[in-house]
Amino acid sequence: MVSTADEFDSFVRTRTPALLRSAYLLTGDQHLAEDLVQSALARTHRSWKKLHEVGNAEAYTRKIMYHLQVSWWRKRRIAESMPGDLPDRGGEDGTTATTLKITLRQALLKLTDKQRAVLVLRFFEDHTESETAELLGVTLGTVKSQTSKALARLRTVAPELALANGDAR
Repeated sequence: MVSTADEFDSFVRTRTPALLRSAYLLTGDQHLAEDLVQSALARTHRSWKKLHEVGNAEAYTRKIMYHLQVSWWRKRRIAESMPGDLPDRGGEDGTTATTLKITLRQALLKLTDKQRAVLVLRFFEDHTESETAELLGVTLGTVKSQTSKALARLRTVAPELALANGDAR
């Protein structure tokens, strides 16, 4: 019989890479992403018995990540910049994929924290507008306006992203 501690350890081992990818997109920084995931997993661990019974541990952990990120925005903090590279996961053409990743990362870093979070939830994690609003604790109108502003800003700061996607506006 598997103990709840073993089940939590298994959950952490299997889901951490996906959680880190989302956290990186939310924060724009590998170290902040690791902090965000660690904090979310610590809170998940406190509620593990109840979460395990219901079977929605990953959804709970992701929601905690989004809420923590929003609360971190609201706190004053010193701007920190630690340059790092996205690990190359391979793919079709390594050079093209790497260039696209670097361009996307640089473009996302030019957005505000809210704009970046809205884009990550809407387009990288495929949440609806209403789900995004609920996860971030903002209104639906805020999600719509932040999405519009973020996409307009991306078109300005990184027009090559539209060309990479086959959009020749």
